[in-house]
Amino acid sequence: MKKTMFSLAVLAALASTNVAAHKEGDFIVRAGLAGVVPNDSSSGILGSNEELEVDSNMQLGLTLGYMFTDNISFEVLAATPFSHTISTDLAGLGDIADVDHLPPTFMLQYYFGTSESTFRPYVGAGINYTTFFSEGFNSKAKSAGLSDLSLDDSWGLAVNAGADYMVNEDWFLNASIWYADIETDAHYKFNGAKQTTKVKIDPWVFMIGGGYKF
Repeated sequence: MKKTMFSLAVLAALASTNVAAHKEGDFIVRAGLAGVVPNDSSSGILGSNEELEVDSNMQLGLTLGYMFTDNISFEVLAATPFSHTISTDLAGLGDIADVDHLPPTFMLQYYFGTSESTFRPYVGAGINYTTFFSEGFNSKAKSAGLSDLSLDDSWGLAVNAGADYMVNEDWFLNASIWYADIETDAHYKFNGAKQTTKVKIDPWVFMIGGGYKF
């Protein structure tokens, strides 16, 4: 009986906790696992119909936002560098290169509901900037005559949707999905001759984690 009364008291205390969502003037920080899943394609390489392919990767994602009103915010998406393997079916080469990139994304977002809502879905749109670095062919690709790989930085549109669930006055759970228009020119040499391949990465980015507002 005592255990039952104690459990009911705890549930009553939790039910009576005052939970308020984001409001005008709040800063919002989120962190969690972010997975990049490319929706990739490219022009044919070395005069063939074969394309360059980019694999998926998961890293620590981080967003920082500021609420201009109870419903409108500005947010920046950042992450630890994503690392990708580039491959091709040309001549059965398979994996040929590795590249890292950072995709900071700047968004205006609209939150549904009110500052008193426990559950707040949102949508957003903005600009993505992607910078590539540490590009390089592996030994297998070099032995096939490939060298001097570099990828141009990219600017493109981005959209997202997500939802926050308030746990208490300051902390919340989050899940979100992003889509970014990322296109780049891959420059390299084949047996000393300069080559360029247009690559569309256009990834979906899935993020799940938690956040804090202050």
